[in-house]
Amino acid sequence: MTLELKGVSKVVEGQTHIYPTDLTLEKGTMNVLLGPTLSGKTSLMRLMAGLDVPATGQIIWQGKDVTGMRVQDRKVAMVYQQFINYPSMTVYDNIASPMKLMGVDRAEIDRRVRDTAELMKLTPMLNRKPLELSGGQQQRCALARALVKNAGLVLLDEPLANLDYKLREELRIEIPKIFEESGSIFVYATTEPEEALLLGGNTATLWEGRVTQFGLTPDVYRQPVDATTARVFSDPPMNFLAVTKAGGQLTFGNNQSTQAMGRLADLPDGNYTAGFRPNHLEIGQHAADAMAFTTQLTVTELTGSETFVHLDHHGQRWVGLIHGVHDLKLGEDLTVWLDPRHVYVFDEQGKMIAPASYALAA
Repeated sequence: MTLELKGVSKVVEGQTHIYPTDLTLEKGTMNVLLGPTLSGKTSLMRLMAGLDVPATGQIIWQGKDVTGMRVQDRKVAMVYQQFINYPSMTVYDNIASPMKLMGVDRAEIDRRVRDTAELMKLTPMLNRKPLELSGGQQQRCALARALVKNAGLVLLDEPLANLDYKLREELRIEIPKIFEESGSIFVYATTEPEEALLLGGNTATLWEGRVTQFGLTPDVYRQPVDATTARVFSDPPMNFLAVTKAGGQLTFGNNQSTQAMGRLADLPDGNYTAGFRPNHLEIGQHAADAMAFTTQLTVTELTGSETFVHLDHHGQRWVGLIHGVHDLKLGEDLTVWLDPRHVYVFDEQGKMIAPASYALAA
C-alpha cells in the first residue's frame, strides 16, 4: 500500500500554492510535513485526500490513479487544527459515526469506541455533547473519530495545536504507536521541528510551496541538503555567517579563523556560508578550539530552564539558546562561543557542501 504523488501541483487563480512535487509514502509509515505557516502543508494534504484536484500530475493510491476520484470514495481520514464534531450527538456517537456509515458490527463499534476513548482520555465524557467539553476535549473527540475508521491514509493537520502541553506530550508518544499498529499511512503537518523529531518516521520540509527534502527525520535534521531546509528544521531558525577558505584556514566573518578539517580541507578556496543552530552558541568557552564572537545583546527571553538571547553581530541577527537563566543587560556587548564541529557549510547558492562533523558522528 503506497501513496504516490507524481508531478503534482496546485494553482489557485494564477497563484502557485504547490510546485510540481514527487513524493512516495509507504504503508505503515509516519510522514511529517514540516514548514512555516503558508508553506503549503495543508494544500499538499488536501491534494492527497482528494479535496482538491491538482493542476498537473497524478495521485496514485495502491497502484491505482485516483487523481479525479472524490474524497468520499477514498479510504481517507483527516483531522484539522480547527476541529469539527456533530453538536447534536454524544461523544460516543461522534466517535462511532464513521463506523456506522461503514456498516461495522455493533460489538466491534463499541470495542473500538471505548478503546480509542481510553487512549484519548475521553472515557468519562462519552455521554456528553461536544459543546459540554473544553476545546482540547473537542479536538480529542475529532481525532478519535478519525482514528477508529482504520483508514489507509490518515491526515493530521496540526491536530495537537489546541491541546495543553502535558496532553500534547502524551499524544506525541501515543500517535506513532497507533500508526504502527494500524499499518496505515500517517501524514502529520506541523510548524514545530521539535514535534517532527519526537514523532520520528520521515519528514518532508516545505518552503513556499516546494518540498525541499524528504527522508528519515534524523537524516533530514542532521544533514539538510540546503540552507532553506536547515532554516526550516531549526527552531529558532539556523544562524548564518560568511566564511572564506584560503589554504588550510577558514575565516569566519572578519576575525575568527580555524583549521579546515575533514571534508572542509578538500573544499576549493573561495567564499561560503557557515550555518549553526541556536543551541550550539555558548556563553563561555567549552571547547579548546571554540571561536569567540563579539555581539550586542538586543533581547532576552527566559523559558524557566533556558534563555533565548537575540544578538546583533555586525548587522546580522543571531539567536542563541543558552542553558540556564542568566542575568544579562540589554545593549551590552556579549561574547559567544562556537565549536567548529557544530558548523555546516553551504555554497553561494545555498546548497550544503559539508555537514557539521558532530552530525556525521551521530
